[in-house]
Amino acid sequence: MTRVLVVASYDDALNAHSAQRERALERHGQTVTRFDLEARPGLLTRLRGGDLVSRLDRELEVGAPDVVLVVRGEALSEQAILRLRRDHPGTWVHWVPDDLHGLAIVQHALPAYDMVFAAGTDVADALRASLTVPVHYLPLAADPSVYKPMRSRDQYRANVVFAGTATPRREQLLGELVEFGLALWGPGWRRTSLRDYCRGEQLDTENFVRAYAGASVAVNIHRSADAEPAVVERGVNQRTFEVAAIGVPQVVDFRGDLDALVVDRRELLVYRSVQEMRALVEAALQDPAAADTVARAGRQRVLQEHTYMHRLKRLLDVVRESGKRA
Repeated sequence: MTRVLVVASYDDALNAHSAQRERALERHGQTVTRFDLEARPGLLTRLRGGDLVSRLDRELEVGAPDVVLVVRGEALSEQAILRLRRDHPGTWVHWVPDDLHGLAIVQHALPAYDMVFAAGTDVADALRASLTVPVHYLPLAADPSVYKPMRSRDQYRANVVFAGTATPRREQLLGELVEFGLALWGPGWRRTSLRDYCRGEQLDTENFVRAYAGASVAVNIHRSADAEPAVVERGVNQRTFEVAAIGVPQVVDFRGDLDALVVDRRELLVYRSVQEMRALVEAALQDPAAADTVARAGRQRVLQEHTYMHRLKRLLDVVRESGKRA
């Protein structure tokens, strides 16, 4: 049995996946504790020295983990990690869930780790070019006990659904779908030209699942600053696996890593232009039986290959094969 300390941000919205990864480790028989990077220390902790590194130091002293798994630990500097590793032996692993645009916020500390996992092959390639520590490709995934088919009613029912933060690119693309019966969920939409289609800004896990479960067609647009992200961006976002696990037809923008993870037109519907996006959404609405066949196949692929049980098993196997402490 391995003692694993998960160092991450925890909540029931943008960081809900931290608890899901932790649960997968527990299901694999590991002893898991957590250190919440966003937790506000109480009065006693502040009196004892409540800065982030001091609090983590005390957690490591108490738990003596074999593996320290850090996810997006941008608040931890390279110097802090090196000092903590000196006092607390074990295998220090960083899992980078971000795309190329988010890499800069964590890249500064990565040389201090024993190994790094990257959620996209593009990020993995970029890190291999700059790091001397081993870098492994480990895509994101979904917890099918959370993201699963369900019956949604009332405000959660819609022809076409997107749930996520508003960005200019998403606003432009989704503006092409209003005629099909569009519903939007997430922060920022009420400050855009699509404000009338926003049904709620709360993005907790329950509402996320209900919103997509109530869709006839789910739209997935990766968050990217590029006008044409397929040119350089290859990593697949969390939403791809979650929507597939919910079991609704998914129309998603092309990313280079998709081909190795799912089968286009059989398990989801991939578009490379706004015209193709419109055509796929319209076709799915006109032929719901065919769209449902795609949705069922997409869910089955997630269950077989893309859960956090699969991902954390792979991570633990790599740690053990490296000869590091685990």
